[in-house]
Amino acid sequence: MTLDDLFATITDRKSADPSSSWTAQLLAKGPEKCAEKFGEEAIEAIIEAVKDDKSALTSEAADVLYHLLVMLASRDVALSDVMHELARRQTQSGITEKASR
Repeated sequence: MTLDDLFATITDRKSADPSSSWTAQLLAKGPEKCAEKFGEEAIEAIIEAVKDDKSALTSEAADVLYHLLVMLASRDVALSDVMHELARRQTQSGITEKASR
């Protein structure tokens, strides 16, 4: 499964009955709850990175990616738009890009 496949599944769940899936339940709670859940998962990933637990970090990283995609979908931000932004940034140095903000 690719991130594109996962994002398509998440997007499909936006119109699903919340009792039918965890993703539909989360999306039904609104963008703020989706963002909160993403933040929780990001913190858990940070903790596992600091502890140097590769297995736990792998699991938490998967949770972070999933919840990032849910958060994007909750605000109608296409994964392809994020990927285009990453591609655009590859044309300049990170230092230059950071300085332009």
